Amino acid sequence: MFWLWFFPVSYLIHAAEEFWGGEGYTAYLYRLRGVHISVSRFIILHLLGLTLISAGLGLAYLLHFPVFMIVIFGALIFSNGISHTVTAIWDRGYGPGLITSILWIPLGALAVYDMFGQVSNLRLAIAAVIGIGIMGGVAFFTMKGGKFW
Repeated sequence: MFWLWFFPVSYLIHAAEEFWGGEGYTAYLYRLRGVHISVSRFIILHLLGLTLISAGLGLAYLLHFPVFMIVIFGALIFSNGISHTVTAIWDRGYGPGLITSILWIPLGALAVYDMFGQVSNLRLAIAAVIGIGIMGGVAFFTMKGGKFW
C-alpha cells in the first residue's frame, strides 16, 4: 500500500529540509520565536518522530487498521503543511521545511480522500481530528523548546 511507505519516507525528506534548509529550523525557530532547541535535541526528536510513524504504521498494518492510521497521518501532514505555509506568509519568507510542507498539503488531503468509503465517515472524522490534534501537540511541544516540562 503506497501510503504505508510514503509517510516515513516523506517525513525523512521533510526532516532533512528542516535541518539543512535555509538557516536550519533550530536557528529559524530561535530567530522567529525566541525558542531554543539544540541541534542534538532536534535530531533526537526527529528520530523519535520517525520511529513513532514507522511503528504506528507497522502496527496498524499488522492489527488490520491501516486506513485509520493513514487518515491520521494524512491529516497530520496536511495540517503541518498549513502551519508552515501560514507562518511563511505571516513572516514573509522561507522557513525550513516549507517546500516539503507545501507538497504535504495536497498529499495529506489526497491520503484522507483516498480512504473515503473504506471506513465509516465517523471513523474517518475521528482519525482526522486525531491527526490534527497530534500536529497541535507537536507545535505546542516545539514552542516549549522540545521539553516535556
